[in-house]
Amino acid sequence: MALTPLIAGNWKMNGTPDFGAALATELAKNFTYKNIEISVFPPFTSLTTVKACLENSPIALGAQNIHEAAKGAHTGEISAEMVKACGCKYVILGHSERREAGETDAAVAAKTCAAMAEGLVPVVCIGEKAKMEPHQAQAILGSQLRDSLKNIAITDGDQIVIAYEPVWAIGTGLVPTTEDLEQAFDFLRVTLVKTYGEGVGGQIRLLYGGSLNAENADEILPIPHINGGLIGGASLNAESFLSIAKAASKYA
Repeated sequence: MALTPLIAGNWKMNGTPDFGAALATELAKNFTYKNIEISVFPPFTSLTTVKACLENSPIALGAQNIHEAAKGAHTGEISAEMVKACGCKYVILGHSERREAGETDAAVAAKTCAAMAEGLVPVVCIGEKAKMEPHQAQAILGSQLRDSLKNIAITDGDQIVIAYEPVWAIGTGLVPTTEDLEQAFDFLRVTLVKTYGEGVGGQIRLLYGGSLNAENADEILPIPHINGGLIGGASLNAESFLSIAKAASKYA
């Protein structure tokens, strides 16, 4: 069964609520594709504003992070329950920028567990820091995948999304070759199927993140086992983001 592509826009630390409202309104007005899904991940301060602008729209809302605890003395943090109450369906976990700041696979696993317990769908990010030989990259990806999902029961492919983002390609304009991506995504799919079985592992969506934009979407999105993209800078412009969505709709 073909998987519905997901195009996810990570706005990172960009935009006030007014910016978010304008962008979300434009996306909601112009998103017309029935065979794909898109989601936006604004800063926390814009979640409720953006949610209001997406009412009666198929566009889903996501958060950029959560704390592993349900509540407590964690100044400056936010819980799964809080972002769920803001209307979020998804949450990005283990993004390379957070891993670079010290977030470990164990922390990602704890957050993933907290997200799933609240009914959120985690978008768990993995990726190697430097360009290397495929077997070296796959060793890192396998370790991150295993440890970021350690002791987490996944019984339905819709419960989670995995995003492969080679760190060396994020924001650099560099993109892995088609062969590199084919090998990486084939490895991830095989690993998921071996771990969870075809019925679950074969239905977990795999996204590509790393300088994916309107110009290269038609080269990247048709690659086998790529079920969408985690978009950074290109998601801050409605026309650019929707162009990527249009490309994804052709390969759904």
